[in-house]
Amino acid sequence: MKTISPKQVKGNERKWYVIDAKGLTLGKLATKISVILMGKNKVSFAPFLDNGDYVIVLNCDKFSVTGKKMSDKKYYTHSGYLWGLKETSLEALLEKKPAKALELAVSGMLPKNKLRAWMLARLKLFTWDEHTYVAQNPELIK
Repeated sequence: MKTISPKQVKGNERKWYVIDAKGLTLGKLATKISVILMGKNKVSFAPFLDNGDYVIVLNCDKFSVTGKKMSDKKYYTHSGYLWGLKETSLEALLEKKPAKALELAVSGMLPKNKLRAWMLARLKLFTWDEHTYVAQNPELIK
């Protein structure tokens, strides 16, 4: 019996999906997005291939979180110098960079290898109700 290995999908065979993030929970939304970016929703999934689809997220700053995560959840960056650790809450991050919180959540759910940058490049985040990818005929996911 032969083992069938899936092939890399060509660029024009990828699908486009639209998700409206208004009112959805951050973790569940990031999980749904990362599954589509990795291609786990396809029959031809292989962990060593980048066969995922494009995802357009509308209202990416209007997600909800449970509990006191808006004030208690912290994001850390380090400059490389002594005492260079900076701490930002989710609430402050949403004011400064509205799309960054969802991008970090999705990035943390993607595999930690060389394919991660290619997968994140297919994530398109918008903070309003409209997008500029109308020509690709994206499919709406509820």
